[in-house]
Amino acid sequence: GSTMDNFQEVFEKVEKIGEGTYGVVYKARNKRTGQLVALKKICLDSDTEGVPSTAIREVALLKELKHSNIVRLLDVVHSQKKLYLVFEYLNQDLKKYMDSSQTQEFPLSLVKNYLFQLLQGVSFCHSHRVIHRDLKPQNLLINEAGAIKLADFGLARAFGVPLRVYTHEVL
Repeated sequence: GSTMDNFQEVFEKVEKIGEGTYGVVYKARNKRTGQLVALKKICLDSDTEGVPSTAIREVALLKELKHSNIVRLLDVVHSQKKLYLVFEYLNQDLKKYMDSSQTQEFPLSLVKNYLFQLLQGVSFCHSHRVIHRDLKPQNLLINEAGAIKLADFGLARAFGVPLRVYTHEVL
């Protein structure tokens, strides 16, 4: 991960886009590259022992889960008081998309396409012994190209034997 000083120089917050399972999510821009990212800011409560277990779990799981239908964790930055997760930015989620739609129903081809992508993401998680446990339209992000990605792994659980035992390819 990067250091916090360096981090504040690199990213500028554009707007608040939501509240996750814990913490706030901002749309931000990398000043050096122009790349848009989603920053999930987690405030660390000094009373409780540092980082919330949900955040640790999300980081640990997402570092292992690299797939085109799973939101990409780009970086993790932390200081005494804050933890930032830097994710790829997707401009829409399925809930917003459904709410903004003029028609009552979507073309069957689109439904099938989204469901196929969603199931590919879920299947990949399960093959890596991860259960998401919070699948809902708000946690399914969509990009301009029509790709749909699973997000918000704050409630996810790894199950069974540790991942490493099952991973034959080099990560």
